[in-house]
Amino acid sequence: MRWLLAFFCLIIASTASASYTETIVTKSVTTQPFIEKVLVLKSSRQLQLISNGKPLKSYRISLGKRPTGPKMYEGDKRTPEGLYWIDWRKESDRFNLAMHISYPNISDSVRARRDGFEPGGMIMIHGTPDSVEFPESVFHTLDWTDGCIALTNANMREVWEMVQDGTMIEIRP
Repeated sequence: MRWLLAFFCLIIASTASASYTETIVTKSVTTQPFIEKVLVLKSSRQLQLISNGKPLKSYRISLGKRPTGPKMYEGDKRTPEGLYWIDWRKESDRFNLAMHISYPNISDSVRARRDGFEPGGMIMIHGTPDSVEFPESVFHTLDWTDGCIALTNANMREVWEMVQDGTMIEIRP
C-alpha cells in the first residue's frame, strides 16, 4: 500500500511540474547610442550628433561674433573650422557645462604663427549664461561667443550626456 501512495505522489508531482511554467520578464536596458562624431555646420547654425554615419540629433547653436571664415588668431571672435577632438570637460560658473575642443590643430598653429599671431585656444562647446539680468533666451538666436559653440543649457545637458571625451568634432563652414 505504501508503494501505491508513493507512486500516486510521484505522478502528482510530475504532473504539477509539467503544468507549471515560469514567465521571466527581462527589463530592457536603454543605453545611449554611440556618438562617433560631432558635426558642426556653421552656415546653418547646427550641431549634429552622428551615430552609425547618420545624424541622430540636431541642435541650434550660436557661434563667435564673427562667424564667417575660420579662426585665424587669438581674439578674432571666429569659430574654428576643421577636424578636432572633444578632449576634456568641466562645469563652468559662467556657461554651465563646457566641453573643450582641441583647437588649435597643427595646421591652425602653423598658419597663425606664419602670419605672426598666436592661434589662441580654449574653444569650447558650452551652455549659455542664465541670470535675471541676461536670461538664456536672449542668447539663443545671436552669435555672441568669442569663438566657442553655444547651445541652450537643456541641449548642452543632452550633448554632455551623449558625447564622450575623445569624440571627433568636425566644424564645417
